[in-house]
Amino acid sequence: MSSFLSMKMQSYIIQMLFLLLTACGDSQLNNPYADDEGKLSVLYQSFSERPKHLDPAVAYSENEYAFLAQIYEPPFQYHYLKRPYQLTPLTANKMPEINYLNKSAEKLGKDAKDSDIAYTDYIIDIKPDINFQPHPALAKNAQGQFSYLSITEAELQSVNTLSDFKNTGTRELTAEDYVYQIKRLAHPKIQSPIAEIMKNYIVGFEDFSKQVSDKKKTDLKNLTIAGVEAISRYQYRIRIKGKYPQFIFWLAMPFFSPMPWEADVFYDQPGLSDKNITLDWFPIGTGPYLLSENNPNRRMILLKNPLFHLEKYPSEGEGGDKQNGLLMDAGKKLPFIDKVVFMLEKETIPYWTKFLQGYYDASGIASDSFDQAIQFTGSGGIALTDSMKEKGIKLQTLVETSIFYMGFNMMDATVGGDSERARKLRQAIAIVVDYEEYISIFRNGRGIIAQGVIPPGIYGYAEGKEGINHYTYDWINNREQRKKIAEARQLMAEAGYSNGIDPKTKEALILYFDTTSVSIDDRPSMNWYRKQFEKLGIKLVIRGTDYNRFQEKMRSGNEQIFIWGWNVDYPDPENLFFLLYGPNSKVKYGGENAVNYQNPKFDRLFEQMRNMDNNEQRYQIIQELQEVVRHDAPWIFGFHPKNFSLFHSWYKNQKSNLMANNRLKYTRIDAVARTEKRQLWNRPIFWPLVVGLFLFVALLIPAINAYRRRAKETLQ
Repeated sequence: MSSFLSMKMQSYIIQMLFLLLTACGDSQLNNPYADDEGKLSVLYQSFSERPKHLDPAVAYSENEYAFLAQIYEPPFQYHYLKRPYQLTPLTANKMPEINYLNKSAEKLGKDAKDSDIAYTDYIIDIKPDINFQPHPALAKNAQGQFSYLSITEAELQSVNTLSDFKNTGTRELTAEDYVYQIKRLAHPKIQSPIAEIMKNYIVGFEDFSKQVSDKKKTDLKNLTIAGVEAISRYQYRIRIKGKYPQFIFWLAMPFFSPMPWEADVFYDQPGLSDKNITLDWFPIGTGPYLLSENNPNRRMILLKNPLFHLEKYPSEGEGGDKQNGLLMDAGKKLPFIDKVVFMLEKETIPYWTKFLQGYYDASGIASDSFDQAIQFTGSGGIALTDSMKEKGIKLQTLVETSIFYMGFNMMDATVGGDSERARKLRQAIAIVVDYEEYISIFRNGRGIIAQGVIPPGIYGYAEGKEGINHYTYDWINNREQRKKIAEARQLMAEAGYSNGIDPKTKEALILYFDTTSVSIDDRPSMNWYRKQFEKLGIKLVIRGTDYNRFQEKMRSGNEQIFIWGWNVDYPDPENLFFLLYGPNSKVKYGGENAVNYQNPKFDRLFEQMRNMDNNEQRYQIIQELQEVVRHDAPWIFGFHPKNFSLFHSWYKNQKSNLMANNRLKYTRIDAVARTEKRQLWNRPIFWPLVVGLFLFVALLIPAINAYRRRAKETLQ
């Protein structure tokens, strides 16, 4: 018996050794994806939180657009390669026909005076033979009747997700689908974030909104809106008030994507929303991808739309694109990627590790990984570290078309208002809040100082001496230099706060900084802000609160100083200066003027500038607007973030486009190269296990022999 046991154990050990040695050939034991995806055209990305809305009438955040823009198609899009940013047709046949009309709706010439233009018509022709993605809402039976627009309770029992509907259908996109979506924007129950803005422009929008306030979404199909109509199957017209050249930019946003009326009827059926079968969960569009899996606790998957219409990769771009390999796919059919897998990643370190292993195709750079990826050169430039270069990783940097600023509530008795006292106080603070230092400490140098409202890349941005904020900076040795603290202290004295003393209390002036930064990780930056104000003898009190309470403070005007930011919706200065336009005051009118700034001169210049075409006159007005805001200092112009992105060598056709959100269709992946790199980078090291097992066996054999001896002695 003992001999049999030892032989069996030795046989088991030999089998284990054999299995380990055999497993050495498996090079990706840590692969988090299915094996059959290895050589497919798959793009791997991540998301950190579930997109709240996938209804294009409601969605308005970056993490939502990451999905929406691949699924829905407005009539126009931004050219992927050309700069400056340029609109081009998407589902439209051509750029819109734009007609100016007088008060009697009579057509005017193209050179008509702005004062004579009462209306502007946008006539849009869409391409034929574009179909909606396969969807149960469009399924029909053999008799041509909709299969699922009147689901019975019995049918509902067997349905738990959209894929439980066995049949799908499609139909051609028509002009009516675009008209229907605009009606949806106006419906109060849908609560579109741009409804209030569109009331100011689209003729009949506000009246239609009132008309349908007590009606269901499913009633919209048979109702008419005065300023929007389908002229024919493939042509529709939008009439807006006056002249507003920026309106065409809105027509490149998901808000103006088409929506089939059948979708609202389908999703409005009782019982579906209880099972998360809603438009916010399962979109229906005409774009290159469809959402095949929505599991926000694990992953979300986009698949190539099998019915996607013909669209080709651009055949022209700007200088340098050809040399950079960005025109190698010119004229080829889009999209190139068959499947896009978004994995949930809430922590940056696991994400970064998987990127380095090749399991994510692109990555940003978190602060705790910055030194591992980036090194500063002797001349102050940046470069990839040697370890990144060895992997063939590419770095792409760009200044974002956004701005982070410190705002003063202009309704506040101390820091607000248009008095010289308050203005000089704000100007003094603007000098001492050293955002160069902030960018260096908290952003690893990823940002450039904002000298005004407009970021680089937007019309009206001025470089060099012409573009500096001369209230905060001097131009010395061909570059801007922050003014010395002595000048800020002089301004404080002129404002009546000599040495930071409040004449009312005879003690240090106390100001309040309202923020949602309340975690332990936020303490260093909050302490930094305190130290900036201490340079002037000001005591800064941090008032941290949750986001909802902070929002309420902003709406009611109970904040004093705060940090805010803005990402431009479209490449025009109007989308930035409107943040300071008096009639957009957050407290008075619920607008985006968060500081509640009001200056008659600024408002007059803004009204003159916003509807102008880009020309020298408009450029000069923009510079005047910049000067007014620099003088009044309702903002401390903080910085324009600088984005650092990393891409593996197999990631093709990557060119940053801050306006286009539908970039995935242009991306191509070299799956063969990716597989080779993954195998190289993830080859398991088994020899320590083999050595350990041999040592274990060496220790085990004496024990077995001793056991056998004792067994023999017992038998004797």
